[in-house]
Amino acid sequence: MLLPTCSSREWRNQSLHFRALPHCESHPRPHTSKARVFLGFKLQCHSKTLALPSKVSSSSGRKQRRAYGGVLPSVLRSLESEDDVEKALSSSCSNLSPKEQTVILKEQRSCERVVRVWEFFKSREDYVPNVIHYNIVLRALGRAQKWDDLRRCWIEMAEKGVFPTHNTYGMLVDVYGKAGMVKEALLWIKHMKLRGMFPDEVTMNTVVRVLKDAAEFDRAETFYKGWCDGRVELDDLELDSMVESENGFGLAPVSYKHFLSTELFKTGGRMRILGSTDSEISVRKPQLTSTYNTLIDLYGKAGRLEDAAAVFKEMLSSGIPMDIITFNTMIFTCGSHGHLSEAEALLNEMDGRGISPDTKTYNILLSLYAEAGNIDAALDCYGKIRKVGLFPDVVTHRALIHILCKRNMVQEVVSVIEQIRKSGSNIDEHSLPDIVKMYVNKGLLDSAEVLLESFQNDRELLPKTRAAIMDAYAEKGFWAEAECVFLIKSIGQKKDVLEYNVMIKAYGKAKLYDKAFSLFKSMKNQGTWPDECTYNSLIQMFAGGDLVEEAKSLLLEMQRLGSKPQTMTYSAVIACYARLGQLSDAADVYNEMENAGVKPNEVVYGSLINGFAEAGRVEEALRYVRRMEQCGIPANKIVLTSLIKAYSKVGCLEGARSVYERMKNMSDGLDVIASNSMITFYADLGMISEAALIFNGMREENTADGISFANMMYLYKSMGMLDEAIEVAEEMKQAGLLRDCPSYNKVMACYATNGQLRQCGELLHEMVVTRKLLPDSGTFRVIFTVLKKGGMAIEAVKQLELSYHEGKPYARQAIISSVFSIVGLHALAYESCEVFSKTKLTLDSFVYNVCIYVYGALGDVDRALNIFMKMQDDGVKPDHVTYIILVGCYGKSGMIEGVRRVHSQLKYREIEPNECLFEAVAEAYRNAKRPDLAELVNKEMSFAFEPQQNTDSETENE
Repeated sequence: MLLPTCSSREWRNQSLHFRALPHCESHPRPHTSKARVFLGFKLQCHSKTLALPSKVSSSSGRKQRRAYGGVLPSVLRSLESEDDVEKALSSSCSNLSPKEQTVILKEQRSCERVVRVWEFFKSREDYVPNVIHYNIVLRALGRAQKWDDLRRCWIEMAEKGVFPTHNTYGMLVDVYGKAGMVKEALLWIKHMKLRGMFPDEVTMNTVVRVLKDAAEFDRAETFYKGWCDGRVELDDLELDSMVESENGFGLAPVSYKHFLSTELFKTGGRMRILGSTDSEISVRKPQLTSTYNTLIDLYGKAGRLEDAAAVFKEMLSSGIPMDIITFNTMIFTCGSHGHLSEAEALLNEMDGRGISPDTKTYNILLSLYAEAGNIDAALDCYGKIRKVGLFPDVVTHRALIHILCKRNMVQEVVSVIEQIRKSGSNIDEHSLPDIVKMYVNKGLLDSAEVLLESFQNDRELLPKTRAAIMDAYAEKGFWAEAECVFLIKSIGQKKDVLEYNVMIKAYGKAKLYDKAFSLFKSMKNQGTWPDECTYNSLIQMFAGGDLVEEAKSLLLEMQRLGSKPQTMTYSAVIACYARLGQLSDAADVYNEMENAGVKPNEVVYGSLINGFAEAGRVEEALRYVRRMEQCGIPANKIVLTSLIKAYSKVGCLEGARSVYERMKNMSDGLDVIASNSMITFYADLGMISEAALIFNGMREENTADGISFANMMYLYKSMGMLDEAIEVAEEMKQAGLLRDCPSYNKVMACYATNGQLRQCGELLHEMVVTRKLLPDSGTFRVIFTVLKKGGMAIEAVKQLELSYHEGKPYARQAIISSVFSIVGLHALAYESCEVFSKTKLTLDSFVYNVCIYVYGALGDVDRALNIFMKMQDDGVKPDHVTYIILVGCYGKSGMIEGVRRVHSQLKYREIEPNECLFEAVAEAYRNAKRPDLAELVNKEMSFAFEPQQNTDSETENE
């Protein structure tokens, strides 16, 4: 095909050109960046700048009332000012012609007033029923979806002898189609055909549009081509029944719910009109611009760009006039398939053909630029609307706000809101959730609250709007803010079930299960009945929180009410039972699920298999694997990894190896978790070479993670291969795999075992200060090992351990300061102790002891003694650990008198005798170069504890 050139004079003589497409699809496919390569759509009229049109449409988009003559203006004014329709008409319309009656019916703004005016006309003796009046009333009833009233009107029409026209059928197809009742709409064409009437072009166009809007693209094209060939094929539709088949059409009872009973179609004449030749017309060709516009849109939405361009070409060659809708549709078709340059070229060409773009044109371009990620172009397009003399409408602002909010462009959104308000309008309610979500994402909760308050001053929010706003809060965990929106009072409105569901979700995300359940129980009292979504959400919520009894109770209640739980709901309950080790209950729920006709998925089987694997029940795990495969669900990596876990639990190496080999042959290769499980299994068995083989393979493929390294460290360390363990630890550190407490703990433990205490301290500092990770119990186990290996008195270590387990204030900080000091990181220890020494609170003795130790190790004896005195001033009695640390300070500083003072207090029992303290005094004398006094202390220690030893010995002899 050839493409039209840019010259408007030559367009009619040019054709459309496309690069060859590999295939044409009858259904749209998702647009991706790669798809642009294959579409091949190229319009031979490019412009580097998006020119402004020389003239614009003057239409404001609002329906203007026509100017009428005669008595019509006064009658219409009377009807507008008077609620009593009968009174207004009685006084002003005694001799209205049928045409004037038609005008009055058309000008009514609501279905109710149309019917009342029509009833008044019928009540007059001189009224003659006509099809135009019935068409107006039927359209009003259809648009208001008052199907029962429409049915009665249709029957009355037949009883009055008024026969439907093409306009009647076209209108009925239109209103039913717009109500989403596509099959029922098509039955009107069947009825029309049985009456011997062939659809005119307007009716055909309406049918194609209805099918297009329902995404029935092939069916729409078939109907169109059949019409062109002079036939209407609807043999798959019966008047008395229809079906829900796989393609959406077929045979099944038509429910009274849609008011399309057999009587409806029988009435009005099902016999052919004798002499009619409508159905015998052979070939037809559409002549209306609207038909071509519908076809372009049809093929565009079906992803068939070649066919859309062919229709565009036919309009040119056939002399069919193009209108603004033609260009808008073509611009959207090009742009939505990635051909923005062609869309821009079409905009520039409009002016040459004397067609002015309207606000909708710019709205389309604005959305297309936004989808392409070109925000600057979208904003520029928004600015052009006013430059060309048009005005942004609700759709413009809604699209622009959505674009900006999606990218969290707060200032730009605020600017648009100000412009809307300056123009005397307000924010469209549909935009409100987007704006609130943007504020919530940026943490501007106060701005969101102010916006909501200002909006509610003008109008009341719709339930779905409130629900969307609540969801924006709920997604970020702001349950209290969501609750505030939920509690907004609605005048004359009860809470919608959607609002309850979102609020329950908000409570669930915050783990406020009691609040969620309380809200659920209050729903019925407030007149809102929970739906399946309510039950499914609550059950999944409780199951996720391991509240399995509550989840099971709701599951049973849901089943009693006749509702069918989702697969995910059953899956959540089964997974919960499996996690809690209640495997028989999990199996029972699985059986219930199958009996209820709900098909288990891989998640259900995975939960059961993993549960039995964790319990080491290999046979049961394998049984569910077989069931899963019998259902056509192949065992995935998660399931097979669970089997490896099951085999390792029972020590079955061959079983684990066979599963692992099976995973090797899978298309997407081995799973990291499976490899880690095998390394763990080999480590438990002490099989170093096998574990190392898997680990080295993972390193080569760059798939080894923190768990892989930790497992190998554990293996090497447990086998006494400390050099290899340290090598793995260093590599893990260099690879940046230290990301959480467990990984840090394992590396520190490895260093501690190897006596590399300073490296332990440095890692601890990195973990706590740099990464800001809170040490866990595993961290402190390593720390206490480091303190013992570093030479801290056993009494001091025990005191710190006790303070940690009792959760005393400052225990964690004091312990970490001790580690820094004992590994030689004195500056870090000093910094921590400065915080303690400056506090005005009374501290526990262990904190003072740590400070004395840190300052003493640093050689700052004066500061250590000051802490000792402050301790006594604060009324905290020194304990054995205090004296052990203090005497050590004296000894290292050569302060013999200080050592003698403590020695004397110990000798004369002013301090209760303690073996560790005697040893500390002796060590202090040795450090002060007085081995003679150290020897004396050793003798005194033997004497001090000898009676106790003798007593113990005597007791044993007795």
